[in-house]
Amino acid sequence: ASGDSTTTTDTTLPPAAETTPPPATTPPPTTTVTLSAEEVAGLKYMREEEKLAHDVYVALYARWGKNIFDQISLSETTHTEAILALLVKYGIDDPAAGNPAGVFTDPYLQALYDTLIAMGSPTLIDALKVGALIEETDIRDINAKKVVTDEADILTVYDSLLCGSQSHLRAFNSQLLGLGVIYVPQAITQAQWDAIVNAGTCVAV
Repeated sequence: ASGDSTTTTDTTLPPAAETTPPPATTPPPTTTVTLSAEEVAGLKYMREEEKLAHDVYVALYARWGKNIFDQISLSETTHTEAILALLVKYGIDDPAAGNPAGVFTDPYLQALYDTLIAMGSPTLIDALKVGALIEETDIRDINAKKVVTDEADILTVYDSLLCGSQSHLRAFNSQLLGLGVIYVPQAITQAQWDAIVNAGTCVAV
């Protein structure tokens, strides 16, 4: 029996203890598709731009108590979470992770947020104009991001965001018209603006 003991040596190690990697900050991708740098940058930018819209509307609702800001902020939450789902799918770091309202990783979006809050603070009309500006800017930027991808799932989300932004733009325009204000677009052309506000549904612009 003593001889047999040498064949069952007691040099056990904790199973896989030395080979288990530390927890990843970003979950592994659920697809083997590799995105281009432009596609990755587009998703990360839109994640924060949709968060910006949400955060501005929450702040403007707190400032003015106008329901349109509260209602559209809820929609923007859906938008930014749709982009987050794509980041998770493709294993891309979330630039908005851990950032509270009004805080952004992209310095341009941080500066834009601060500017928009200041612009929307003097009067309710100013705040509604900020809403229109956010939505037309979203429309311009989403169209630009669509050009650099051919992935069906990304295009589906972008198209959904585009239709949502057009609907929001019409809502802000309606509010402004009710106050006797004719809004002049700054991020898209007048022809694009007219096509959107005169349509009852999503249009290609």
